[in-house]
Amino acid sequence: MTRVQTFLVGRGVSSRVFYRIIRFLIEVFCRIYFRLRVFGSDNIPKTGAFILAPIHRSNVDTPIVSVVTKRRLRFMGKDSLWKIKPIGVILSALGGFPVTRGSADLEALKRCLAVLKLGEPLVMFPEGTRQSGPKIHPLFDGAAYLAIKADVPIVPVGFGGTEGVMPKGSKMVLPRRCSVVVGKPIYPPKSETGRLPRTATTDLTAELIAALQVVFDQAKQKVGQAI
Repeated sequence: MTRVQTFLVGRGVSSRVFYRIIRFLIEVFCRIYFRLRVFGSDNIPKTGAFILAPIHRSNVDTPIVSVVTKRRLRFMGKDSLWKIKPIGVILSALGGFPVTRGSADLEALKRCLAVLKLGEPLVMFPEGTRQSGPKIHPLFDGAAYLAIKADVPIVPVGFGGTEGVMPKGSKMVLPRRCSVVVGKPIYPPKSETGRLPRTATTDLTAELIAALQVVFDQAKQKVGQAI
């Protein structure tokens, strides 16, 4: 195990127990306050690494996405948060790992790849920052690149209602009804020769865009049906 992997693993028993407790509290809050419903959670792989790729419409997307599976999910965070040791310990226990802000994308991708090689699920918001509107915005290629590099599936996730809970610029968390739809895993292409064309990452990203639009539309529809 490399030095980076040793730092990222966070696999102590106390860490896992802490994560389960916090996740349980988040789920209870979301189920009550947002009347949250989750659809398609059986699409989450029960073992092995995968990339969970949600749309991004609100600050509450990150805690809400933890409800889709009891497996510990891993998230990126700016490394300055780890400089305060107690906070760093808590963030690591919650599945976070540090990435240097303003560093080259390659450094972040290397750490993400290390997490996936440990067999852990990784959360990546392929739209990047929070967006708005009913359509999926252009995606970064990072999720597709990592899926091909690590040979792991991408699981698309759509949220319905979260944009109304805490839209951009808002500091209030409103009690709006929300739904989550988890799509079927998208598997990266394989090559018999061991080499893929340069378009493989672009093609996989395009497939992810289409899948995200489907689960996004379904999640919004589920919210409407519940009203």
